[in-house]
Amino acid sequence: MPVTYETLLNSDLPSLRKAVRFGKYTAHTAGLGRGLLQANLAILSKSYALDFMRYCQRNPKPCPLTGVSDTGNPLMFTLGHDIDIRTDVPAYNIYRNGLLDDTVSDISDLWTDDLVAFALGCSFTFEHAIQQAGIPLWHIDNNKTVPMFRSNIDTVPAGPFSGKMVVSMRAIQQSRLAEVVNVSRRYPLAHGAPIHIGDPAEIGIMDIGHTDWGDPAPVGDDQVPVFWACGVTPQVALEAAGLPLCITHKPGYMLITDIAEDAEVPVISAHTPTHDHNQQGEKS
Repeated sequence: MPVTYETLLNSDLPSLRKAVRFGKYTAHTAGLGRGLLQANLAILSKSYALDFMRYCQRNPKPCPLTGVSDTGNPLMFTLGHDIDIRTDVPAYNIYRNGLLDDTVSDISDLWTDDLVAFALGCSFTFEHAIQQAGIPLWHIDNNKTVPMFRSNIDTVPAGPFSGKMVVSMRAIQQSRLAEVVNVSRRYPLAHGAPIHIGDPAEIGIMDIGHTDWGDPAPVGDDQVPVFWACGVTPQVALEAAGLPLCITHKPGYMLITDIAEDAEVPVISAHTPTHDHNQQGEKS
């Protein structure tokens, strides 16, 4: 029998992972596994793995790398004692030659000995801290997927990987903007502080009611749209690269790790030129 989102909200990690692994829960993970690091996913051939790692290093804001598998090993042992990357994500997107070919809940039949899995930090991690501060998040309160958009912000290319940054949006009360910026800044593995605050058009988003991924969310009269770098960014880069095969999470459907969200997990990062919108977010 399927397991509901409401049932899993207060479940322990073994119960949550079991529900995902056996296909009983195949929906979004926002609000689940509270206190634990959630991760985006990218799986590709070892032939492209070094260039992809360079891409993550050069773009640490949207691509905070938190774990890399051994070649051909689906067990992500650095992120937990029992994580099988073939089964432990609620939904996977399968891309062939840069085009979305299928969405599945298990990739065991696609796994081969030359694949490498990358886990990248997810903004769902800092959302728990924002909620603990008493700041509501509409998409979680309404069982929706956070709205995500393609921006006009360029990422730094590496090998075949390049493209525009994807951002996620949350409507925040004007009076609590500084608090939200300070809370999210504490989580560099979850994209850190916002990349942009205010007018969506300044980062190339013409219609905030029309999302590229996720569900539209209202912005109240006393609220401001706040945008964070999003872990769907490498998914866009993978699409553009046109690889024969790559596998990602379905946006909003994350890997929940064993790692505490405030743990000092090693992350590959690099100093890269700072985009003006990044500066605005960090200084807000």
